[in-house]
Amino acid sequence: MMMETVLSRSLRVMFAGSAALMLAQPAFAQDAPIQRVEITGSAIKRIDAETAVPVTVVKMADLKKEGITTVEQVLANLSVSQSQQGTSQVVGLGTGGASFANLRGIGANKTLILLNGRRLANNAFDSSAPDLNMIPFAALERVEVLRDGASSLYGSDAVGGVINFITKKDYQGGTVTLGADNPQHDGGFTNNANIGYGWGDLDKNGFNIFAMVDHQEQHRIGGTQRDFNTRYPGGLSGSTFPANYYQTQSANPAGPGCTTGSHLISAGDGSCLMTTSSFVDYIPKSERTTGLVKGTFKINENHELGVEFLSTQSKVQSAIAPVPYGGLYINRLRPDGSLNPYYPGNGSTPAAVTLDPTYMDTGGANTAGVQPGFVHAKWRDLPNGSRADENINKQQRLVVELKGIVAGWDYQTAVSYNENKVTENLYGYSDGGIITKGVLDGVINVFGDQSAAGTALLNSAALSGNIMNAKGTSKGADFKASREVGDWLNAGHEAALAVGAQYEHQEFRSAANAPFAEKVIASTGIDPATLNAGTRNVSAFFSELNLPVLKNLDLTAAFRYDKYSDFGHTFNPKFAFTFRPVKDVLLRGSYSKGFRAPSLYEINAQNTYTNSGNTLNDPVNCPGGTPIPGKSAAANCKQQFQVLNGGNANLNPERSKTGSLGVVWEPINNLSLEATWWSIRMTQQISHLQDFDVLTDPATFASYYHRNAAGDLATDGSQCPNPVTCGYIDLRNQNLGDVNTNGVDLSATYKLRTKDFGTFTFSDNATWVHKYEYQNFIGDVMHQNVGVFSGSGVIFRWQNTANLNWTQGKFGAGLTAHYKTGYQDQPVEDHPDHRVASYSTFDGYASWEAIKSLTLTAGVRNLFDKEPPLSYQATTFQAGYDPRYTDPVGRTLYVRATYNF
Repeated sequence: MMMETVLSRSLRVMFAGSAALMLAQPAFAQDAPIQRVEITGSAIKRIDAETAVPVTVVKMADLKKEGITTVEQVLANLSVSQSQQGTSQVVGLGTGGASFANLRGIGANKTLILLNGRRLANNAFDSSAPDLNMIPFAALERVEVLRDGASSLYGSDAVGGVINFITKKDYQGGTVTLGADNPQHDGGFTNNANIGYGWGDLDKNGFNIFAMVDHQEQHRIGGTQRDFNTRYPGGLSGSTFPANYYQTQSANPAGPGCTTGSHLISAGDGSCLMTTSSFVDYIPKSERTTGLVKGTFKINENHELGVEFLSTQSKVQSAIAPVPYGGLYINRLRPDGSLNPYYPGNGSTPAAVTLDPTYMDTGGANTAGVQPGFVHAKWRDLPNGSRADENINKQQRLVVELKGIVAGWDYQTAVSYNENKVTENLYGYSDGGIITKGVLDGVINVFGDQSAAGTALLNSAALSGNIMNAKGTSKGADFKASREVGDWLNAGHEAALAVGAQYEHQEFRSAANAPFAEKVIASTGIDPATLNAGTRNVSAFFSELNLPVLKNLDLTAAFRYDKYSDFGHTFNPKFAFTFRPVKDVLLRGSYSKGFRAPSLYEINAQNTYTNSGNTLNDPVNCPGGTPIPGKSAAANCKQQFQVLNGGNANLNPERSKTGSLGVVWEPINNLSLEATWWSIRMTQQISHLQDFDVLTDPATFASYYHRNAAGDLATDGSQCPNPVTCGYIDLRNQNLGDVNTNGVDLSATYKLRTKDFGTFTFSDNATWVHKYEYQNFIGDVMHQNVGVFSGSGVIFRWQNTANLNWTQGKFGAGLTAHYKTGYQDQPVEDHPDHRVASYSTFDGYASWEAIKSLTLTAGVRNLFDKEPPLSYQATTFQAGYDPRYTDPVGRTLYVRATYNF
């Protein structure tokens, strides 16, 4: 059957078929002739969309009514998504402001992201996965979520599932949307606007061209605009203002009560700790602009040429605490022989402990000019203000596609170019060399107010500049074709076959700006010589066969062969079935093997030293928070130690086995119920050990400790890689142990049409995770992660999103409920058994077609102003809650106006 070229009709058919399976949104109307369509998860175009794999289809029109304006928010509405990195994690973690999808919680790099069926360039910082912020939200028509492994069709990364973002096509006329979101509490205001126009009718004019431009601005929410970080002292640091100092004993001028100074609490040993969380953004400031131009040209009745160009820029700015200096020295005398007034006991700063005038144990790298009797100091540069990080992410994509019918084969072929660039700039930093010398020479006062000379020197040390630049590109070509090949077994409908091939050349380069990085290494941990680069070629061949065995039983087999120039080849099959024992019941299932190729970054990343993400005790030198004799608390307790990160050229691909078994039941008209059991087993997972695990189990991970000559772990970036002073933990990439997870997806959709009261639609989608267990390394015991913060995060036992929508004439309204179960929190010293409460929020909206072509929408997100539950997690820089799973914004009123012309 020839596929009709008017895609809008085909889409309606796809929606109608999908409604019989599972929908997270209201059911679609079945009002068009039956046509062959293609749906995510199969290369075969077919009369209906009832494939053997579970696919959720989400209409963007419905989500936009609910006030959703970003793809990151779209993913938060999917129960199958266990998100672990959003835009807010850019704060202090160097993520480039990227937001990633993470189906089933097995990692963002194992969820394949497609735009109109083809890959996007991965985020250039780590080449692991595409940044969701790069997707043209305003141009989207729908999102198809394949909740099953699909390496047999798509190759690498499609282990946890596939998310296919599909834009409008054959769009005519114009549209303008203006919107704003105003939180009830301070900060976080957002505004957005988009405009689009399309002209040309494919049937009448032989072409259609449309363009869409979308602009969004998110204002920051600062660390003093919400009080979650006051729930407990968060972001504790031994680098304080005024400074801590020590020889063999620790002290602080603000001690022992630490009641003066800035954000200080007592460390219990005469020194102080600084709570840095009030400097940290809850929500960073961001600005995104996306432009999409898409043209379709009808060559003749059987062939179409398509051209698609995407350009996106995302700018994310975040703030954290002022620069910490953990390796300063203060001499008793200035270079001219006069007393240093800033040396404890010399006058301006009283000595809280007895100092040894012969003390000379430096234990660091910056020792030039150090005199007998000096003291170590840990200080934070408050005079130069908070640090800021700016990430500018630019994406470009060009696809030229030819598709049509030749000799009964539906074919598609295209060439594509994808490019992602990320630039990271820093503000509010200072030159570590100037600061170190200024403190040593007695010019800079780390304990109080500055003299004129100290202020001038601090001003001269202030730095802002470019720190990192990354670029990733992929150039590719693909071809696929499908057709019916006959009713081989007299089942009443024909078998169908698809074949295809792909080729891709990938390049990746990430480098530090060495002159600037050298000056800020002490506070960033970024090696000035950082250069991560790699290239490879990937070729693949695949085939899929759908074979009707009986009138009500179809079997499907798919196979794919991939060859990588840097590690070898892999072969992955998939087998599936659909069986309809009675008209109202559909059974389906699948089994497949999959893989994820090591990314270019994982293979080629340069080995570099940086601070650990968590503030912990050295388990040998400071067991249980108490330093052993001869070791100071300031250097060994509650510190961010140096870790060695980097790539590994000997990595093997991750392997997976995935299965699903589901039932769809339509007991009455307009009611659809679905349940799908799913299972994923992974081996050879590529990752690195977590600093938290290594630093709390020194016996198991003894081989990962590399101490310096003094038997210590370094706490300052300037101490590495000097083998005398650099003590570190080796956390470089490697193939680790297994992951085993399974659970059930549930959904229900019901539409009630009434004569006098309009149409009501109820839909619910939920995911219940039965098991999620993982190994830190091969041979390790299985660690349970369901409902327990383990490793770097938690897997929620139950997630649920329910919708109730009503429409009548020009009016509409809706209510959405979101729910996540509680879990056992990350254990910390003072709260080892805390349980994070469950989290539920409600959103509501109302819409009105005020005049023809003008629709007004107003709504409230988080109707009851639900606060994020208390969490003591230390994985992110935000304190008091976990920003990866909850929203700090609070109750928010939003308005939208859309005019079509």
